Amino acid sequence: MADDRIQKAARPSLSRQLLPAVHGLLARPLSSYYLLISSCTLLLLIGLTMVFSATSVKAYAEKGNAFTDISSQAVYALLGLVAFWICQRLPAVTLRVLGRGLLVVSVLLLALLAAMIALASLGVLSRNADGDPMLGPLVAHLNWLYFGPVSMQPGELAKLAMVLWGADVIARKGPALGHWRELAMPLFPVIGLLFVLVGYNDLGTMLVLLALIVGLLWAAGVRLRIFGALGVLGLAGVGLLIAAASRGAGSGSADAENYRWRRLTAFMEPLENCDTTSEAGRWCYQLIQGRSAIFEGGWFGVGLGKSALKWGYVPEAGNDFIFAIVAEELGVVGCGVVLVLLSVLAYTGFRIARRVNDPFRRLAATAITTWLVAQAVINMGGVVKLLPITGLPLPFISAGGSALIVTMAAIGMLASFARAEPDASRALNARPTPRWVRLVWAPLPPLPPPRRPGQQRPPAQKKAGRAPETSGGGRRR
Repeated sequence: MADDRIQKAARPSLSRQLLPAVHGLLARPLSSYYLLISSCTLLLLIGLTMVFSATSVKAYAEKGNAFTDISSQAVYALLGLVAFWICQRLPAVTLRVLGRGLLVVSVLLLALLAAMIALASLGVLSRNADGDPMLGPLVAHLNWLYFGPVSMQPGELAKLAMVLWGADVIARKGPALGHWRELAMPLFPVIGLLFVLVGYNDLGTMLVLLALIVGLLWAAGVRLRIFGALGVLGLAGVGLLIAAASRGAGSGSADAENYRWRRLTAFMEPLENCDTTSEAGRWCYQLIQGRSAIFEGGWFGVGLGKSALKWGYVPEAGNDFIFAIVAEELGVVGCGVVLVLLSVLAYTGFRIARRVNDPFRRLAATAITTWLVAQAVINMGGVVKLLPITGLPLPFISAGGSALIVTMAAIGMLASFARAEPDASRALNARPTPRWVRLVWAPLPPLPPPRRPGQQRPPAQKKAGRAPETSGGGRRR
């Protein structure tokens, strides 16, 4: 017995056995790349499965074909893989140039969308049978522009444009960002313009843009008081947009209840006070149905495809509230898997931002990760009644073409940055893949400069890219 006790005491615990193995896997040169690819692939597969489960009943009832929505989502997923492949192959110089063009295009499309909605509310533009503004073959519907069968959401393109353009501008300015005048031109005017154009009709996307910009400035090492100023301006902007909705701005109506205010405050209303049969209580309907789906799911769910609330009881079951269907069919365990995969994606994105040497890549990786994390938190927080409902899709999981394609393009950029990590780049160039693999998948990243004996890691890799702010004389400010 004594020998058994000695052997048990000498045997290492499971945690002590696993930790060295995990550290060993994370220490490999391409671990960031493989973590990113695996987590995003699993999220995409879960998303396609849940979109089919959440939309098949409604698609069959309305169109006589249960596969209508999942077929469209599968096409968008293929287009997203093409966008991933293209962005993974683009060098950083090309991405910096591409950001300026994307910013111009997104601003023009957002201005066109806002102008069509505003002119239609004034009676200048005609409306189609569904009441949507028309300008020739163009149709504006909420946050979407339709050109015949082709549709797109300009706000999604604005997120990607802001990542690339903002990272390029901040990387060029460098330590000069410590001065207000460097932030004032051209960063803040463009941010203000995007806030107005996006927030005019889409408050949720405006909040994601705000989070993205905060991530950019934080990675650049901007002073904390600037974040306070941004917070005050953001709250003022939300207040102005709520007031504008009561005057008919966006999808509001001057003679109706202020829908933005109701959506932002409905989550604070106790569920027992929500009377969904009244006009005031209809804003609680989504929250009640979402909570009901989570309650019905329990720990292990009712089973994949067996949701009862997707039969027309949960509004936007395949998009904004798909997390409620995940909770009902897969339970707490299924929701936990989604949360773990999103956490792995967040960890990997910030890890890439910490390890790359190029300031542009570091800033862009931080902005992309902040964008995806903020959007996921806002979506899931609205479903579980912890945050207001803003109409944002859950990345990779919700149905939607523009959001999925743009998200996959952003992941392609993160994959390119992961391959450009110094250790990953050296490993890839030390044992280069065959030429046909490089042509089909991704080219070799450029080699980093050789390390000198005794050289320390740059400060950018020690603390997530927060470089010290210096004045012209080089002193810390």
